[in-house]
Amino acid sequence: MHSPLNRFLPVSREDMEDRGWEWCDFIFVSGDAYVDHPAFAAALVSRVLEAAGYQVGIIPQPDWRNTASYRSLGRPRLGFLVGAGNMDSMVAHYTAAKKPRSEDAYSPGGKAGFRPDRAILTYVAGIRSVYKNIPVIIGGIEASLRRFAHYDYWSDQVRRSMLLDSKADILVYGMGERSIQEIAQRLNAGEPIGSIRDVRGTCVRSSQGIPPGIRLPDYEAIKGKDPDSCKKYAEHFMAQRLQADPVSAQVLVERSDGDRWVIQNPPAFPLTQEEFDRVYELPYTRRSHPRYDAAGGIPAVKEVAFSLVASRGCFGGCSFCAITFHQGRAITGRSQESLLNEAKTLTQLEGFKGYIHDVGGPTANFYRPPCTRQAKGGFCPDRECLHPAPCPRLKADHHAYLETLRALRNTGMGIRKIFIRSGIRFDYLGLDTRYGQEFLKTLCRWHVSGQLKVAPEHVSPRVLAAMGKGDHGVYQKFVQDYTETNRALGCKQYLIPYFISGHPGSTLEDGVELALYLKKSRFIPDQIQDFYPTPGTLSTVMYRTGLDPRTMEPIPVPREREKRLQRALVHFNRPEHRALVGEALRLAHREDLMQPGPYRLF
Repeated sequence: MHSPLNRFLPVSREDMEDRGWEWCDFIFVSGDAYVDHPAFAAALVSRVLEAAGYQVGIIPQPDWRNTASYRSLGRPRLGFLVGAGNMDSMVAHYTAAKKPRSEDAYSPGGKAGFRPDRAILTYVAGIRSVYKNIPVIIGGIEASLRRFAHYDYWSDQVRRSMLLDSKADILVYGMGERSIQEIAQRLNAGEPIGSIRDVRGTCVRSSQGIPPGIRLPDYEAIKGKDPDSCKKYAEHFMAQRLQADPVSAQVLVERSDGDRWVIQNPPAFPLTQEEFDRVYELPYTRRSHPRYDAAGGIPAVKEVAFSLVASRGCFGGCSFCAITFHQGRAITGRSQESLLNEAKTLTQLEGFKGYIHDVGGPTANFYRPPCTRQAKGGFCPDRECLHPAPCPRLKADHHAYLETLRALRNTGMGIRKIFIRSGIRFDYLGLDTRYGQEFLKTLCRWHVSGQLKVAPEHVSPRVLAAMGKGDHGVYQKFVQDYTETNRALGCKQYLIPYFISGHPGSTLEDGVELALYLKKSRFIPDQIQDFYPTPGTLSTVMYRTGLDPRTMEPIPVPREREKRLQRALVHFNRPEHRALVGEALRLAHREDLMQPGPYRLF
């Protein structure tokens, strides 16, 4: 008689015995707790391999201080898969001010301390100390964004590729379903891990001469802080960006110290709609493993338990976002039928109260490819879709998304309300002359409950340009349209805008401009995102180099004290920020805003 726990993938020898397994083909070591939901990388990749016929076990959040943790499921037949979790472990542990976080939504009870810093490096070292000559494949957001030499904010230095530092055999970057299945197939056929060197969406190591491909600046040339090194670092990033299109990309090679090389194969092609549907229709239990129940479960589940992932990829082009570097710019959308089937599954889950929390993706209203090139799985490597101006080939069209939302509303399955919480691009919405107004009306009438979160990010033209965002006037027009639409519908609903302080390109004068806008609009946000330099973003390159890599022109970069001043300006009304706001206004020569008047900030 099988235990109910065998609906989960094995996490112990007992689970393996319950399934009648003597071994696992693959073991996934994850920095997250085990949540059997497609929003969690370990579950998604493991279920994909399971569907391909492999026996997969998971070691979630191993005790890295005790190497016996890596023996808990025995030696895998084909290899270990290693990921830090859904977040870079350093981002999970530290705030933008480099202060330790007290909580971790991906750990039992939301408590911190269940994974190490730079988790992949620690996990691979632990595996290597226990099992010799075992294939180790790393992937996920931490590995993907650190696949070449990269600026590391927490140590304030350029670190080598994580592939080299970890000594893993293969690094899978991007969304890894295609890559990991090909690697598994070749290992299962008896091919040595050392000869698997040409899989799309992977990086491999080499120390045997100069490999063929487009050569990036050497690690030694970009690791310094001098002007020449900074310029080389910016060129290094832009070369990667130009080779990110699956259709046209070529092999990239980077030399580290000595004769060690990293070879990046071209990106994997995006999943087709049918493949994307199948990934999300695999037999996930959609809950955290019962082993965590006593600790209160895994908080991150609450955000996704009753949500639908409708799309993957983003062509928004925000400089501070790494989604395009990881998921890519080409959009893949789920079919309406698949989403309806998943919605039915959600209504049958314990705890469902009639609300679907989201139908979206990185950007909710990017549901279908915006041009013929993206429809074929590619994108223009040398231009953005929306910035600095919308591409003439871009076809903004919300029709398919509207039809899917309508179908979900009319299921008759006890769904009371469907929210859209993953964010919309109001600039893209404004480009849809045929369905844009209908979508806005539908959004306000059916899919907002009191507040809609949007991300104008800033008001200064200089900062918005650095961010890869459009003119602030576009946001102002959206505010007007949103307000008028709600008034016509008789709805009292508001916008909650998000802003970023301290982004490269921003001076104290820009910070004052943002504070004045907030004062005039009578909206002071409860929270503001202080710019966080994380691997894989254009903005992080700006922070490191003081250059805009797109133009190689110098750009102002607020650091340390100035970042604190710009953050304080956003919350100018808080007593604890009074001294900082006064200092910022004096440095910006805006003492006029310290005097009595309607726009006084001090």
